[in-house]
Amino acid sequence: MLKKIPLHTQIIIGLVLGLVVGLVMIKFGVDPYIIINFVKPIGTIFINSLKMIAVPLVFASLVIGVANLGDVSKLSRIGGKTLLAYLITTIIAISIGLLLVNVFKPGKSLPQATRDSLMSLYDDTVGSKSDQAAQVTTQGPLQPLIEIVPENIVQAAADNSSMLQVVFFAIIVGIALLQIPKEKAKNFTSFFDAFNDVIIKIVEYIMLIAPYGVFALMASLIVEIAGEDPDSAVELLLALLKYTLVVLGGLFLVVFGVYYVLLKSFTKIPFITFLKAFRPAMLLGFSTSSSSATLPVTMKIVEEEIGVSEEVSSFVLPLGATVNMNGTSLYQAVAAVFIAQALGMDLTISQQLTIVLTATLAAIGSAGVPGAGLIMLIIVLEAIGVPGAGIALIIAPDRILDMFRTVVNITGDAAVCVAVASTEGELPSGMIRQSNPFTPNIEDADG
Repeated sequence: MLKKIPLHTQIIIGLVLGLVVGLVMIKFGVDPYIIINFVKPIGTIFINSLKMIAVPLVFASLVIGVANLGDVSKLSRIGGKTLLAYLITTIIAISIGLLLVNVFKPGKSLPQATRDSLMSLYDDTVGSKSDQAAQVTTQGPLQPLIEIVPENIVQAAADNSSMLQVVFFAIIVGIALLQIPKEKAKNFTSFFDAFNDVIIKIVEYIMLIAPYGVFALMASLIVEIAGEDPDSAVELLLALLKYTLVVLGGLFLVVFGVYYVLLKSFTKIPFITFLKAFRPAMLLGFSTSSSSATLPVTMKIVEEEIGVSEEVSSFVLPLGATVNMNGTSLYQAVAAVFIAQALGMDLTISQQLTIVLTATLAAIGSAGVPGAGLIMLIIVLEAIGVPGAGIALIIAPDRILDMFRTVVNITGDAAVCVAVASTEGELPSGMIRQSNPFTPNIEDADG
């Protein structure tokens, strides 16, 4: 029966059922013991399964992606386009967030009583996040560059939060393969090519439990938000509704503004067609709140449904899952100004420009896993002189917003990937817009 229903429909059904079950349990005061101890573990197993293959997928796909480019000049060309596109879209996303939060001023409407209770309620959580952020803020200006280079690649591969180090090592291996004799490189690349196919097959197995995993994640999330007092979650969301709507409005503008223009400028793919094809990955990103966990599905859809060549997708998408966090960057900008407004602090233009710079750098160093945005947000707050403890004001809706901004993050990865593929002539011919200045002369390249 389920096999006849498309995957994205199954995931939607799982989301809706999880939401309904969670709300019903809250409404009738049902003991959440069963959900927490017997249902939530299914969602945890699902996420862990996706995380399990994240590192091998990124490493194998990047090695093959770089090696298949054929020469270092092509790598530098595609890499330059990719990083430039990620940088520009990130800066635009942050600017949109700053514009909206300064226009609507959501922090001015937060009640004092709510602010005080939240500061008290989340004091322990703030402390733990602050400790982690303090380690970053006391480091030198070039520390992010130092941390890109792993001192132990095995140790880095064992930690999903060190994905940038894995990306760096994989790119170096790929470049080395381009510069050794082809007959020697062939065996190595053949192994990783087969290994990559094995990982993709494992993804298909994992996706069989996606609807059940999404149901478990959603039901447990709703129950945990409510806590012991069912009304507290509702009151909290109402108190922070304006802030939440500003973040969601900004995320909406990024998707239907920035990404629309990007695809319209470089491809002939109708934007609605792109969104429909990418829907399963967006729903999965929404339920897992992890760009890294969603990466296998993102790659599969971009290649099979949109037609991007594996050569481009295997390079652009793993890189994007690590350094491209448009949704997270926008959220950090809105949250930083919101907290300042709620604490009665007026930010200068220079402080808000600092937010743009810091949030951009934080996005590059942020791990594509749930909750990483909060740690990076403290760094942004400290950079503009706002107390890091202020994140207690926005922790309550953060888990829900994390789900939405992950959707924007992965959609941005896919949009940039499709645009770069178009400029390289690596899309089906009917989908390439030849009028853009970045498209190479395919005939010359072949000849």
